[in-house]
Amino acid sequence: MKTAVRYYSRSGNTKALAEAIARAAGTKAVSVDAEDAALTEPVDVLFIGGALYAYGLDKHLKTYLQSLDAGKVSKAVVFSTAWLSKHALDLIRKELEAKGIPVASETFFAKNMPDPDVLEQAETFARKQL
Repeated sequence: MKTAVRYYSRSGNTKALAEAIARAAGTKAVSVDAEDAALTEPVDVLFIGGALYAYGLDKHLKTYLQSLDAGKVSKAVVFSTAWLSKHALDLIRKELEAKGIPVASETFFAKNMPDPDVLEQAETFARKQL
């Protein structure tokens, strides 16, 4: 199964979560603003995450989501971190669905910097999505 993990993180919280998910998926976590973020081959599962910034998605993440090719993603799985609101999960889902990309009903959310227990839960979550 081909998987990819993409994320955008300003504080490092979402990056930590993405790296835990990537470990479980057997791949590497790549920031959406990195040179190698584009999906050059189809993936069975794309784990995609970000956080809420000023009540919306960061422009880097939003631009990346809008650039995705639905023909290259069989299923997307959404994750997020935030201080308070889980709203980023809904915003990411909305962008993916607008592109015609199927989105898993289960999501993963961590408040603030995920502690070791939460990172372990994220790994378990990721393995269930594969």
